[in-house]
Amino acid sequence: MKLSPMRYKDFVWPHNPQTYTIEYRRAMGNQKVPYGRYHLEDMGLTRRVMKGEGAFTGEGAYDTFKALATVFFSEGPGLLIHPVWQASNAYFVELSLSQEPRRDYVRYTFSFWESYDGYNSGLGLFEEESILGTGKGMAGPTVSGAKVGEVRHRVRKGESLWKIARDYGVELSQLLTLNPGIKNPNLIYPGQEVRVK
Repeated sequence: MKLSPMRYKDFVWPHNPQTYTIEYRRAMGNQKVPYGRYHLEDMGLTRRVMKGEGAFTGEGAYDTFKALATVFFSEGPGLLIHPVWQASNAYFVELSLSQEPRRDYVRYTFSFWESYDGYNSGLGLFEEESILGTGKGMAGPTVSGAKVGEVRHRVRKGESLWKIARDYGVELSQLLTLNPGIKNPNLIYPGQEVRVK
């Protein structure tokens, strides 16, 4: 099975890293109580930590690493599209060389921390009649404020942005560009409208 290349911001890996790990973390509070007992308090999920290592090989390997380092130094989170994991809005927090670099071989490790921007300050109401089309995925232009030629999709229970992108034959990054209000690609809600074209 051929996997798509890993991408972050505007950097596309020429070939995927050799190893990946992902850590799911939960914050816990520990309170001491009398007589040697304790009480644990679940404070909720925290960031996912995504790590890996790989090597750039061939002519220009060190130049490829320098291009990745340039992305590391750019500020703010970006969209991390992984060949296996769900896409996530993440900060590039670590980039290390694992050996002295050569022009034709650079071994490196990396780490990303998932950012959570899932808070929405506004609420909206959606009417069933606002969808004109009834094709695959209930696609069609909307009555409320849609421009001519726009196609919008109403999210149904269990759908993900990945599935919507696949159903309409578009890239996930294109959906995120068309929908700047979606800050976390893993967080969409039933009834939400997503512009697909």
